[in-house]
Amino acid sequence: LLAAEEVLRGWGCTQARCTVPADAGPALRLATALGWTEGGRNMVKTLPPTPPPLPAGVTARPMTEGEYAQWETASREAYAQEWANRGLPEEQARARSEASYRDNLPQGLATPGVSFGVVEADGAPAGHVWVSSGQAGPGVPGAYVFDIEVRPEFRGRGLGRALMLLAERAAFDTGDSLIGLHVFADNTPARRLYDSLGYTPTRLHWSKPL
Repeated sequence: LLAAEEVLRGWGCTQARCTVPADAGPALRLATALGWTEGGRNMVKTLPPTPPPLPAGVTARPMTEGEYAQWETASREAYAQEWANRGLPEEQARARSEASYRDNLPQGLATPGVSFGVVEADGAPAGHVWVSSGQAGPGVPGAYVFDIEVRPEFRGRGLGRALMLLAERAAFDTGDSLIGLHVFADNTPARRLYDSLGYTPTRLHWSKPL
């Protein structure tokens, strides 16, 4: 691993990245000892036999075309900025964002296997979740949660959990038995939520400045 770092330095790289299976204990201990840090992880959950009920008082509906248009514009920019904040050059961050939306939403809201759900609170939209049927992880059939967000003014009311349960219901509708997602390592509230819902890590993504 140290030899690989030297090769990357010789190429002019300033950061190294690697992916480690979550159950590879010796590899994880080695990476930690050599100064690598976790940047994010993939997680999956096996869905229960019946779709979960939504919490009492929560109403859900599909996202409208108008809401989708507003979401897509803001989401493309936010996704690119997220990667730029984590060290990716701005041009590469924007290219990554454009490729993600081009590949995963070629027909926008009408893309087959795609579900955009909205939860409401106090009669107003309070958050959304985007789920797609295909792969729960690399080479693993299932559904995947691409985006979830609770509006700031509605946070702290359990709506994140409601959105994740809505995502599971969407996965049932497409006949999937697994659902997966990615979470950044520093997003502690989200990691706690996913842990409490029964998601388990499958792959950990590490990085190290060179």
